[in-house]
Amino acid sequence: MSLSIGIIGLPNAGKSTLFNALLKKVQAQTANYPFTTIEPNIGIVEVPDEHLLHIASSLSLSRKIPATIKFVDIAGLVKDAHKGEGLGNQFLARIRECDAILEVVRFFKDPNVQGEVNPEENIKTIQTELLLKDLEAVNAKIAKSPQSPQRAVLERLAENLNQGKPAREIVSNEKEKEEIKELELLTSKPILYVANMSEAQINKQITDNSKQFIFICAKLEADLAELSEAEAREYMAEVGIAESGLNKVIKEAYKLLSLITFYTLIPEKPVSTSASLGGQVQAWPILKNTKAPEAAGKIHADFERGFIKAEVINWEELTDIRDWKKAHEQGKVRLEGKDYTVQDGDVMLFKFNT
Repeated sequence: MSLSIGIIGLPNAGKSTLFNALLKKVQAQTANYPFTTIEPNIGIVEVPDEHLLHIASSLSLSRKIPATIKFVDIAGLVKDAHKGEGLGNQFLARIRECDAILEVVRFFKDPNVQGEVNPEENIKTIQTELLLKDLEAVNAKIAKSPQSPQRAVLERLAENLNQGKPAREIVSNEKEKEEIKELELLTSKPILYVANMSEAQINKQITDNSKQFIFICAKLEADLAELSEAEAREYMAEVGIAESGLNKVIKEAYKLLSLITFYTLIPEKPVSTSASLGGQVQAWPILKNTKAPEAAGKIHADFERGFIKAEVINWEELTDIRDWKKAHEQGKVRLEGKDYTVQDGDVMLFKFNT
């Protein structure tokens, strides 16, 4: 499973600056002119995880491997992108390949950046382009297959898309989602809005109950990414920021993909219930409602094929006891079978046939 978040926005909204900050390096070219990004930049980003750190500390594990998610920096969209304007078809196709959308909206003023600051209008421009592209796809499907068993849901989609409603608000039940899955509608994807502000704006209280906004200063985050951890904390304290905006973005993006985390411990010697585990803890991202065999398959296909049972304990219980062997002795580690739904924060040891 390789789930990805597509970073979109109008030209010069700060997408590539945010992307570079996420990767803590300059990978995407940034400049104050449209279409700086032509080919998408792709980066793998570690997910901040306090639970992972706590497990490693409590069990004296030397290696910590965090979960990761993929971010894709997609070129800026413009009005009439659905008609091909500004290489629009190419860019819209890139969005189609992603599992969720992170839209960067410009809130900052800069005389060197083209265009007026109008967040509401900017959001509307992009939403319109996505809606029109979806409407085009739905109408094409109706015309191609007039007797299609999905006709009812397609006609309802067309009517609502035409009224400005995204597909994610129209199709809710799993059966209908499956029926339109092949269309890969852009407005069916979950979306998160990032308000890109100036450093002077960042501590001002701005609310918008109609959208899920994260308020950050991408330029400040890019500067912080170049500092050591200690220097970054000091700088954040000076400007009055309690938590890095990037951490918020990554965590919310993780939730947006409907991901949870389970953990595995890698021993320095063969595992037995009478031997303490040590060495390494690793976080694994999986979709909510994943069964234990599928989670095992995330580690290796053989684990899923030969799955027998899973030893499971919640991370908080394990860190309270501070030892895998003692957790066993106290009866805190339970055995779960193939029908077990993995819970966020489970620490698991899989038993399987080779």
